Amino acid sequence: MYIIHNGQVITEEAIIDGYAVVVEGEVIQAIIPEEEVVTYSNAQLIDAKGGYISPGFIDIHSDYIETIASPRPTSMMDFNISLREAEKILISHGITTMFHSLSFYREDVFTHKPMRYPENVQRMVDAIDATHNELHLIRHRLHARFEIDNINEVERLVKNMEDNKVHLLSFMDHTPGQGQYRNLEIYRQTLQGYRDLTDDDVQTIIVKRQNSEMMTIEKIKEVADIALAKGIAVASHDDDDSEKLELVKVFGTTISEFPITLDIAKKAKEMGLQTIVGAPNVLLGGSHSGNLSAAEAIDQNCADILCSDYYPAALLHAIFDLSEKHGNDLHQMFMMVTLNPAKAVRMDDELGSIKVGKKADILIIERMDDGYPMLTSTMVNGSLITTTNYRIK
Repeated sequence: MYIIHNGQVITEEAIIDGYAVVVEGEVIQAIIPEEEVVTYSNAQLIDAKGGYISPGFIDIHSDYIETIASPRPTSMMDFNISLREAEKILISHGITTMFHSLSFYREDVFTHKPMRYPENVQRMVDAIDATHNELHLIRHRLHARFEIDNINEVERLVKNMEDNKVHLLSFMDHTPGQGQYRNLEIYRQTLQGYRDLTDDDVQTIIVKRQNSEMMTIEKIKEVADIALAKGIAVASHDDDDSEKLELVKVFGTTISEFPITLDIAKKAKEMGLQTIVGAPNVLLGGSHSGNLSAAEAIDQNCADILCSDYYPAALLHAIFDLSEKHGNDLHQMFMMVTLNPAKAVRMDDELGSIKVGKKADILIIERMDDGYPMLTSTMVNGSLITTTNYRIK
């Protein structure tokens, strides 16, 4: 039994002072007034030192594992090592549940990423699945990001869903001229930033991509129905107009990842979709591809969830930036990385908040004198995973 006390507890409703969290076994057993702590003589006390006692972060969109597994275009590390080393990093940033976002591409025109070859994607899918029955630090889950021109891999995707290896499914369309790359000039600059290409080379790629065979609407609906029958949430990606939002709703989609403009983010919210924006976007002051500003979307109350996208450290820092630099309610910012994503992926019965009966995934976050957030303790499933002691000398 642990009692985490002397901190500000982030509950589903508010940030409260004068209370402590009792953890017994894997779950939160009680939230008690601070003065009752002395009555638990058999518990191990954890002093939050005035910091925040927060639920563990749930990151439902991050391709960070691709970089860890393949740090160079010609380097492929052992996948078990990659996952075990990645979780050490992720836990240090407060991420207790990670949805590794693997890209099921037909062809990645931007970079030579061996992690995106179908055989390597499947190997990583299997490695993530194996963690459930091995010693591990955090919860590893799979977010299958399926490009809709990858028609040869549909059967493999369905097989993985039937084998319970997929926990979130999103359909992507990176065809130039719409979605994320509706601005062809930005598409050209992005390609040439990755590769040594002439303007003619880029034009050839654009024409080829625009004429690539795609999954039919009927096929997308069929695959989405399989996911929904398995209890897997379905997301759309880079929504750029109302017609697309109307279409994806037909598929049973409940999540809109990275809506392209503020108007579309607002429309997605009006339609009942949960919207995701990137925490790196917040720290950078805007989108790296010239699209929606995450901070603006949050300021306008049309974003529900923050994800780390490609930079795990961003979640913790974005929470405080959004509160202190943009004037957003700190409690609501914490909900964007805890309860809201848990609801989106249907895990909120067990995870996402400090509530009696839920799994004890808990963080202690203190602040340096200059305000820099320090993650000093991390608990997953009631087990104390890390303690970090900052020092002056």
